[in-house]
Amino acid sequence: MAILELQNVHYTYQNPYQKVEALKGISHSFDTGLVYAIAGSSGSGKTTLLSLMAGLDLPTSGTILCDGVSTAQMKLEQYRREKVAVIYQSFRLFPLLTIAENVMYPMELKGMSPKDARSRAAGLLAQVNLPQTVFNRFPAMLSGGEQQRAAIARALGMDTKILLADEPTGNLDTANSENIFSILENLAHLKGYCVIIVTHNPELVARADQVLRLQDGMIIEHRGDLQ
Repeated sequence: MAILELQNVHYTYQNPYQKVEALKGISHSFDTGLVYAIAGSSGSGKTTLLSLMAGLDLPTSGTILCDGVSTAQMKLEQYRREKVAVIYQSFRLFPLLTIAENVMYPMELKGMSPKDARSRAAGLLAQVNLPQTVFNRFPAMLSGGEQQRAAIARALGMDTKILLADEPTGNLDTANSENIFSILENLAHLKGYCVIIVTHNPELVARADQVLRLQDGMIIEHRGDLQ
């Protein structure tokens, strides 16, 4: 069974003045152990799709299933806390917390003791190739690539198997982009995560296991092994 499944997902933005159908019947299954790229021009619906998979809202119609259960049957706050982790282009690290404290934060929210959270945060930061010398620095003291690796470590601290990444290399140079993608690729292929990346980066798209290309709220192209 797929860890995440979209069944005829529609989403409409509506206000008193206009109605915009952003997604028009998206269906696809996502499995662990694979990297997925969602590509498309601005306005194609990819950011809306990522937001729905992240549990920020429910589809206007259709269903999103996580482990076989519809998100409409879950408390979205609990879904966001326990089922998915999101990595953002702008990193979104807390500026007044150290790097270690940023990674500890979701663990402590779940009730882990500060001592255990700090120990686990150190392991996760090492996993994304950050040295101990940066653990007690504030985000502004790190490069963009280092901040994004810290953001990935924080996402891993949430103990979810679904990692959603919104343009994770958008603010990075080529070398750092390669580094970040390699980390995400290893998390999928070696650690069994389901990694879903929204990206404009053609190199990331080329290396993904499966690619969904969106246009006008619909999938117009699919590449990759259907498992």
